[in-house]
Amino acid sequence: MARKKSQLVCQYVENLSRAMLEEYQDIIRAYVRRCSGVYALYRRGKLYYVGLASSLLGRLKHHLRNRHANTWDHFSVYLTVGTQYMKEIESVLIRIAIPPGNKVKGRFGRAENLLPRLKADYRRMRKLEESALFDGYRRVKRDAQDDKKVYALGRYLQRWTKLRAKRNGKLLKAWVRRDGRIRFQGKLYTSPSKAAAVAAGRRACNGWAFWTYERAPGVWVAIDELRR
Repeated sequence: MARKKSQLVCQYVENLSRAMLEEYQDIIRAYVRRCSGVYALYRRGKLYYVGLASSLLGRLKHHLRNRHANTWDHFSVYLTVGTQYMKEIESVLIRIAIPPGNKVKGRFGRAENLLPRLKADYRRMRKLEESALFDGYRRVKRDAQDDKKVYALGRYLQRWTKLRAKRNGKLLKAWVRRDGRIRFQGKLYTSPSKAAAVAAGRRACNGWAFWTYERAPGVWVAIDELRR
């Protein structure tokens, strides 16, 4: 039997007239009662406001009389399975669409802003290009890496990166250098599997499956994901 994929949005209805909510609340209630989700308010075909609510009907009714009361004429609702990612979905929509009715810019709790790292990588690349023009290829190659040889992980990670793994309930930590070597308990290993074998106390161990890295704040995945 095929495995059923999980989903976020379970039901939705779009571009309903405001009059539908004002005059036929009993019908709307039958569909959104006790439902959570994201909603959008429109004015003359343009997005005006994006919001989320654990009780959609109550929130929509509130918008009939609050400061947004006379600013929208149509609405859409997207019912979600649970509320785990609702706040982040709302933030994404606000940042992309910039609705005039939303005073607060969407925020992400633990997400990392990649702009500082992107700027640093850009400056590093410009420096390498400058070296290539004035100092020759050998100088560029020497500046681009800490050591004369780049090891396996060095092809995927160009900065010091923390690794984690679990063995018998104990959390193990290691670091990947910019040349790809792994520092674990004060010693350097040239491959993930060599470091994993020592950490796991085995003769051999698949290090690509054993070690994890933080792909995003709080999200740790196997380093094998880097090769895909």
